[in-house]
Amino acid sequence: MDSEKNLDIVHLDQPINSSTEAVAHLANQEDHEQTRMQAIKQNPWAFAWCMFAVWLTLLVSFENQASGIVIGIPQFRKDFGFFADGSWVLPAKWQAAFSGGPVASTAIGALTAGFFADLMGRKKTIIAVLCISFGSVSMEVVSTTNALFFAGKFVNGFAVGVLAAVCPTYIGEVTPLALRGLFTCLIALAYTVGPFTAALILNSTGTADTRWAYRAVFCSQYGFSGTAALFVFFMPESPWWLCSKEREEKAIRSLTRLGYGKDGEAVKRLAVIKLTLEQVRKETEGATYFECFRKSNLRRTMISIAPLSIQALSGVIFIAGYSTYYAQLAGFSTKTSFQLFVGLQVVSVTGNIISWSLIDRIGRRNLTLWGLSFLTVILMLAGGTAAAGSVPSIKACLGFMIIYGFFYNMTLGSTAYTILTENATSRLRVKTIAIGVAVQNTWYTMLSLVLPYLFNPNKANLGAKIAFIFGGLSVLSLVYIFFCQPETTGRSYEELDELYMKKVPAREFKTFVTDAETQGQEASQRAHK
Repeated sequence: MDSEKNLDIVHLDQPINSSTEAVAHLANQEDHEQTRMQAIKQNPWAFAWCMFAVWLTLLVSFENQASGIVIGIPQFRKDFGFFADGSWVLPAKWQAAFSGGPVASTAIGALTAGFFADLMGRKKTIIAVLCISFGSVSMEVVSTTNALFFAGKFVNGFAVGVLAAVCPTYIGEVTPLALRGLFTCLIALAYTVGPFTAALILNSTGTADTRWAYRAVFCSQYGFSGTAALFVFFMPESPWWLCSKEREEKAIRSLTRLGYGKDGEAVKRLAVIKLTLEQVRKETEGATYFECFRKSNLRRTMISIAPLSIQALSGVIFIAGYSTYYAQLAGFSTKTSFQLFVGLQVVSVTGNIISWSLIDRIGRRNLTLWGLSFLTVILMLAGGTAAAGSVPSIKACLGFMIIYGFFYNMTLGSTAYTILTENATSRLRVKTIAIGVAVQNTWYTMLSLVLPYLFNPNKANLGAKIAFIFGGLSVLSLVYIFFCQPETTGRSYEELDELYMKKVPAREFKTFVTDAETQGQEASQRAHK
């Protein structure tokens, strides 16, 4: 074991020697033998900084939700809309702009993140977008015109788009194998806690007859970004990024700060990173967006990003963004509609918490497949009750929306981020995640622009019957998941690289024995002799 501590640092432009490779395989096997609690106890700082990245994701989810539910505030419609047929109405074009514009800029931000995160590093990119977020939130707070409010939302959408891509990348590169499923589920938790926080604020202020009925929501973002700003300068840079830039000494220091400072752990982890990057270098000629779609990487890219698109196609934007508005159209008071929205967020958070134990026990593929099956049934039932049109059936439809929130966050809402982070090629991870977030937000943009015209009473007036459309799209998504989605539970990045390089069929991922597994077991046996 002493030889491992004294292992020389080998630059990526040099061949990986047998000693380095043996240490990497040994570290890979040790990762497999760790439990969650062992990983937390042995790597408390890695755990802490991954939690910080989850906190940053709250900025994304809070802003996204605030964009959707603001139209449910009567005072907002009064200040930014017009009076018609006895009530204040927000013009459809601005309603679509407020919902679709920020989502479009989020997609742009996500794609930009891939370039800047690889050029500047994960840490500096996060610092830059926090500065942008402070400015854009201020625009939202002080705005009194549709144009200024839209500008603030659009700029902030760009900032959160960058965070939406960089935070999962950082978690995927820093978290130990035993905690990877948990932390990628915590990303999904952040996407429920943000809306839950917004719902609680709206429940308190949403019925006020001043501008603070909605300004309070936007001011609350200062709390998330301000807390992040206090700690971000102490954040260790990703050792994967440092190693890819041939800064091995700094990578060692970063690994030490992440808790790998005992018994040569930092050197062993660096060996794993170098070996993995060296292997995928053969498959990725350059870390560009084009490489994500090259023949050898196309399959990984599609498998990584597909679940995020399926999230959009399964109707979550409708359930999350329109449940409050639909409740008001169904005759519920503003106060009651906000309380129902709080209830939706409570069951969403509960569903995500349950997913923490299911993600590794049931597996990514099965949880996604069975979860989407339940969601499809719920969507069809919601559409059916909405079509009936009676007061009891409308209430039943709202009930199905709440049930949807529970099952969505317990299954597809959580697994999509795990699948995205795990399946992306190591050297292209941030770019693959950026593409996934951008494509998802492109879907959201299209839906945000179309839904007001399909939903509103003065347009197509489909109301919650829109659920039928999302139910049909979910059926098509189920076919894809059944035939194309592999099981990646418990697989290290080195093993996943090998599975993809050998073109193992999706439904054989779970049982296929990789060379990395075999070599890791052999290295472990030699180390314990």
